[in-house]
Amino acid sequence: MTEVQKTYMQMAIRLSRSGMNTGKGGPFGCVIVKDGIVIGQGNNQVLSTNDPTAHAEVVAIREACKNLRSFQLDGCEIYTSCEPCPMCLGAIYWARPKQVFYANTRQQAADAGFDDDFIYQELPLPPQERKIPMQHFPDEEALKVFGEWYDNENKKVY
Repeated sequence: MTEVQKTYMQMAIRLSRSGMNTGKGGPFGCVIVKDGIVIGQGNNQVLSTNDPTAHAEVVAIREACKNLRSFQLDGCEIYTSCEPCPMCLGAIYWARPKQVFYANTRQQAADAGFDDDFIYQELPLPPQERKIPMQHFPDEEALKVFGEWYDNENKKVY
């Protein structure tokens, strides 16, 4: 890791401490950089917003995308204080940054009381066997909407 990259990681770690100490949420922080400029940052805000999706990475991705006026983070680097949880990992893949750097591992997060492992265990299970049962409810109208999307010549693919 370069000295500049260490600086960005330290920013993410400071955000994690700040959010925790101000009661916004857990000890997680994230910084997103493009071409040497911080374009998004966030700390966990689950407690202050009552939003279970307000993880540091999601907050930072939302800000960065707003600043870029794009739904993708092409050419961006993400610096986060902890290995992303499954939800944040999904958001990161949808945003398509160039690279992700993280400080703490998911095992270290589990040791601190944040165990996301149950989600990782749920993913390979058939939907009906998950702790929150999911049931396929086929509907022709829903399928028709997908067909309309597929045929739409003016759609913007993402």
